[in-house]
Amino acid sequence: MNRSVVLRKTRCFPAALLLSLALPLPVAGSGFYGDKKYGEYYEEEKKWVELESNPPEFPKPDDLIEIDAGAATSNRFYVDGKTLTVGQDGVVRYVMVVKTSAGSTNVSYEGLRCSTKERKLYAFGRSDTTWSTARNPAWQAIKAGSQHAFLYRQYFCPNHVIIYRAEEGVDALKRGHHPEAR
Repeated sequence: MNRSVVLRKTRCFPAALLLSLALPLPVAGSGFYGDKKYGEYYEEEKKWVELESNPPEFPKPDDLIEIDAGAATSNRFYVDGKTLTVGQDGVVRYVMVVKTSAGSTNVSYEGLRCSTKERKLYAFGRSDTTWSTARNPAWQAIKAGSQHAFLYRQYFCPNHVIIYRAEEGVDALKRGHHPEAR
């Protein structure tokens, strides 16, 4: 190689190095990929919206499925299989009937939200077979040992996952547990 060519290349090297240092370089963790930030390629988590729900037809004795809620209570618990629904909002809704050992009967329209382990009372049944809307229909944490905890664990949210269809829940109620419940 000609000595003048080598000298020319070495003289250009410092100029090229200075020019490359003058160009802006992306900083590590700057959050850009091409023209977009990293987060723009992923959808933002959607905010949960509860569907509006009205009480169903009042339960009939023939549609009630008795559930075993454990030995901690002498009350008898029933779910109306015809009212069981699985909403697009991830809420299992149903009518619960509780017959106390003293002889009274309580009827309520309720919902369970498996993703947050919460329950909600929408309405209470009256003796004239009409519904009274709950005064404060707010979501509340499911208390351990309650009938709601039992419904959550054994029937409607086995392994903390919501059932797919109402028929799956009715089948679990009739069996006495969901096949995937642990």
